[in-house]
Amino acid sequence: MAASLSSAGSWRLVSGVVRCGLSGGRALHVTAVCCKNRAARVRVEKGKKPVTYEEVLKPHDIGHLKGWLSQHTSNLKGEEGAAERTLEDTFIRRFIFGTFPNCLANEVVIKRRGNVMIVCAFMLQTLPPNKFYFLLGYTETMLSHFYKCPVKLDIQTLSSRAVYKHI
Repeated sequence: MAASLSSAGSWRLVSGVVRCGLSGGRALHVTAVCCKNRAARVRVEKGKKPVTYEEVLKPHDIGHLKGWLSQHTSNLKGEEGAAERTLEDTFIRRFIFGTFPNCLANEVVIKRRGNVMIVCAFMLQTLPPNKFYFLLGYTETMLSHFYKCPVKLDIQTLSSRAVYKHI
């Protein structure tokens, strides 16, 4: 059924299936198509939910009003390794989320420039400074050993989460 059917053709298909279903054979259940994209959207409430700039914009605005969270050249024509970069990005995000508990204020941005990997993030000031600096060094060292390339963490700390507006 790769080709689209006309309304008369689809009616014949459905009526034939319904007749088979009434006689005890297999049946095909058909429902209306819902063409709304509801993934990655923030539900609108009564103006009490604080959201960031990244959460306000819709998913289809990526590349127009909102930037990509991973910047590398593997998605260009003729380049290989896009799937590997995606898995690496997922591992890095989970590693940072687990290393800095309840500290991430926004999404993590990963940039690859030549052989250097730069990880940018906004962190909340929930940890003491000495523990925070230890975790920064630990994360840079571990990721450098995992990926065998220099990894730099570009971290900015915030006293509270940056609110763009309330929805």
